[in-house]
Amino acid sequence: MDVILQIPQVNKARRYTCQERPALLTDIKINIRNETLTERYSLTPGKELGRGKFGVVRRCVEKHTGIEYAAKFVRKRRKGQDCRGEVIHEVAALELTRACPRVINLHEVYETASEMVLLLECAAGGEIFEQCVAFSELDAKLLLRQILEGVAFLHSNNIVHLDLKPQNLLLTSTKPLGDIKIVDFGLSRVVRQNQELREIMGTPEYVAPEVLNYEPISTATDMWSIGVLTYIMLTGLSPFLGEDKQETFLNISQVDVSYAGEELEALHPAAILFIQALLLKDARSRLSAEECLRHEWLRGPERQKQARTEACVSGHEQLLSPEKDPAVEDLIVMAAYTLGQCRQSDSEAFSQEPDPTATCFRLGEPFHSMQKAIY
Repeated sequence: MDVILQIPQVNKARRYTCQERPALLTDIKINIRNETLTERYSLTPGKELGRGKFGVVRRCVEKHTGIEYAAKFVRKRRKGQDCRGEVIHEVAALELTRACPRVINLHEVYETASEMVLLLECAAGGEIFEQCVAFSELDAKLLLRQILEGVAFLHSNNIVHLDLKPQNLLLTSTKPLGDIKIVDFGLSRVVRQNQELREIMGTPEYVAPEVLNYEPISTATDMWSIGVLTYIMLTGLSPFLGEDKQETFLNISQVDVSYAGEELEALHPAAILFIQALLLKDARSRLSAEECLRHEWLRGPERQKQARTEACVSGHEQLLSPEKDPAVEDLIVMAAYTLGQCRQSDSEAFSQEPDPTATCFRLGEPFHSMQKAIY
């Protein structure tokens, strides 16, 4: 039997240029350098940390300090449009979150005629996606507290990330388990009470129902992603992943998620309640980041470890030093810095891919290519 996924018809939906988007930050304080990057930094030959349609991330070393950074090169012009404004927004978002130790630190910004370069802190532990299937409930709680502290900070400053997923959550080290760093603000937006924000973008497995329905986006949109992330970290299973993107979107739109199975039966009942309080179709009913931090599951008995997390809220925590084995670092950091501006083109947005987990999508018009029958 054919099942039709109903896609809302949006009349006269305005297509903003990169410069016109109303939810982008425009003011930055950092001094953008115009000299050649290699005057002060040495690019590590052949060591790319990530590559996308509109840019690349490479490892580099500051010559006079020897400190290693991740250099994010982003083209300013894409598909015939001047998109410098989107890069400026990412810079502004990173400046705004500088006080939060859970967000990756921006060091410097360079600009040439064709691209901008963001010099970012290099988190040697890589992305938690490489380890999430092995997380114990205790470690998952520790990391989720840190993630939620970062998200709560973003939301308190009216910023929604809109692409929270394991690939955008890095660790400062792996042994011992390091601290969380949230990265990739290329899809982030500013939410204002007097202005509705409707955009279709994100990563298929983590996107919220309101995004699929082209309904207003809010801080609750990020909280749905936190629910998906929690489910994956605790079970190693993706709750909505289908055989293709269309089936995944149908599962999300119907909130077709299972709370049965041996992976979930082994969890504390409060963990299930925590996930259920986030994977709600009604965005207004989801827990906020602050409410999550007060949830009984995250406020468990392991106070000695929680004290370490709580100390970070005031910004006084000393971050763990990453291990310095170059071979290990190359392996775990590779592809950790996903490029916010390096998204697929409209024609590629719904191609069949063997691994939709790591595939981002972004459309100019709401789901024009999804109006078809799916099984």
